[in-house]
Amino acid sequence: MATFSSLGITKDYIQAIKELGISTPSEIQEKAIPILLDSPTDFIGLAQTGTGKTAAFGLPILHHIDASSDNIQALILSPTRELVQQIKKQLFKFTKFSEDKIFVEAVFGGEKIDRQMNNLKRTTHIVVATPGRLIDLIERGNIDISHVKTVVLDEADEMLSMGFKQDLNRILKFTTEGDRKTWLFSATMPEEIKRIVKTYMDANAPRVEINRSSLVNANIRHHFAKTTLKEKAADIVTFLEKRQDQRGIIFCRTKAGAQNLAALLIEEGFSTAALEGDMQQKERDKVMRAFKKESLQYLVSTDVSARGIDVSGLEFVIHHQLPEQLEYYTHRSGRTARAGKTGVSIAFILPSEIVRIHEIQKELNIKFSEVTV
Repeated sequence: MATFSSLGITKDYIQAIKELGISTPSEIQEKAIPILLDSPTDFIGLAQTGTGKTAAFGLPILHHIDASSDNIQALILSPTRELVQQIKKQLFKFTKFSEDKIFVEAVFGGEKIDRQMNNLKRTTHIVVATPGRLIDLIERGNIDISHVKTVVLDEADEMLSMGFKQDLNRILKFTTEGDRKTWLFSATMPEEIKRIVKTYMDANAPRVEINRSSLVNANIRHHFAKTTLKEKAADIVTFLEKRQDQRGIIFCRTKAGAQNLAALLIEEGFSTAALEGDMQQKERDKVMRAFKKESLQYLVSTDVSARGIDVSGLEFVIHHQLPEQLEYYTHRSGRTARAGKTGVSIAFILPSEIVRIHEIQKELNIKFSEVTV
């Protein structure tokens, strides 16, 4: 049984992660940390959200920082502002007991750039960024990446599907000169990612893949309920009424779907709000804060908007419609049953969609049971 200390993590970091409730390494941590601590190397990690990736790359990065130098030594790129803030927060918590002062700065769109430019004037060792905002800062000459030794691409497939392809290529062109190393983490390996690996990374880079079937959390019970277009909303209402004291997220495929369902639930007296792509960042933050503080009981969300939601204690996830992409099923259902708790994932399906349920079962190696609401 591996421990963090047997993986090579130093005492002060072990103390900090213990305080965060992390005592034994997850699969990705156990496989990645020794490689990333050991020597400068490119690296490919196939793993999804919720597998403990942040510590898998974060702890080795912290170990490699020379705190006596004022230079930016590592860049971590992530698709959404929420994830960027979350990574920064976690790295900060990891350093709680460190002798060395390691400074982490977050830069992302949707906030005034001047504020971020000022923050970067202070000593900064690690920058966590969304690709677009990082490019802005590099072009304005406000960020010096000439001393960067490691670039982490977190959720690389998601960054591509959100349209950051050109930005990523430009950043990698800047950063792969010299002996910089690239650590790429992705849930899937589409052609575009293979191209990035081929173009910018060492052909012999070590790869670690987390067993896909172990990704869909074993503590989640997967259900489906048959319904009709007409009755679907009423069935969801019935489901929620039976769970008055529980919290959860309801996933819709489209922005309009999310808005309509949220409006209907509010009318029915439920404490809920929609989270979707057209919202202003201020609004999104407000909704997320309310949900985290539990002043909102349910969240109705689209797939892209839900990235980076890390709220513990959610008892269930509802699929108003099954997602188009299989990966999204994993992401959605993984919002419940976090940190060792159990949870329910329930899909409301039309009779014609039963085929899709069978596909998901087979692909993800999980078992659905049919329930009636």
